[in-house]
Amino acid sequence: MLIDFHTHTTASDGALSPAVLVQRARAKGIRLLAITDHDTVAGYQLAAADYTPTADEMRLLSGVEFSCVWSGVTVHVVGLGMDCQHPDFAAGLARLAVAREERAQVIAERLAKLGFAGSLEGALAEAGESQLGRPHFAAWMVAQGHVKSMSAAFDRYLGQGKPGDVKAFWPELVEVVAWIVAAGGVAILAHPLKYQLTRSKLRRLVADFKAADGAGLEILNGRQTQEQSRQLRLLAVEFGLEVSGGSDFHHDTAWGAELGVELHHLGGLSGVWRRWLPSEGCAAGEPL
Repeated sequence: MLIDFHTHTTASDGALSPAVLVQRARAKGIRLLAITDHDTVAGYQLAAADYTPTADEMRLLSGVEFSCVWSGVTVHVVGLGMDCQHPDFAAGLARLAVAREERAQVIAERLAKLGFAGSLEGALAEAGESQLGRPHFAAWMVAQGHVKSMSAAFDRYLGQGKPGDVKAFWPELVEVVAWIVAAGGVAILAHPLKYQLTRSKLRRLVADFKAADGAGLEILNGRQTQEQSRQLRLLAVEFGLEVSGGSDFHHDTAWGAELGVELHHLGGLSGVWRRWLPSEGCAAGEPL
């Protein structure tokens, strides 16, 4: 059975509109889909307004991928199944929208010092109705001929440790988990290995996440090795967390994952999907 608890649309930095993403997911036979745009539920709300499934068809869950800070490191927490109108959750989203605007101002100022004037206006034009982020700055830089590709923009100016890598505006991990839980949702620590933490620091992150009422660990995200998945399964068992997975789909690429994750790839562990499909599970006893 296919699920996907990590996807993006044009509401943030994805290439497909919410309606087209849902259409593709239905065509692939996905049973549970969460649209998890960065710091916004606009994509989910647009999709949900037009989606009326019949019996036994795909279920669409509310979702978001929050940016936050833990111990000075930017990390991401996926929220699933929230009441998007809950006041605490709505206030959190509004705070993140302001944070993104303030961060964009700082990114533009730093790029201006490097000789790239007009980047904020250009990034806003690239974003349109989407949540403003670094990919829009990168797209503007490509359009202006400052760099040859999006990856070059991140490698030289916008990626981790570069001038456009601005972290100061994100809320703390414990805060975003609290927003999700208050709204009746499930908090998932997204792609834990992407933060490039030492083993001991990663264990501290997972411990703090659970202590903050985090419920699940994303043990499959896009394309990763079996050994990476094994490491994450062991972490989930050690800390008693449920497991989750998703494609982290943004757009069609030769190296990116297509929509949908087979449940048997997630091991014989307790999965967050059982909250919505209680009769579905993985084969018990699959080796870690």
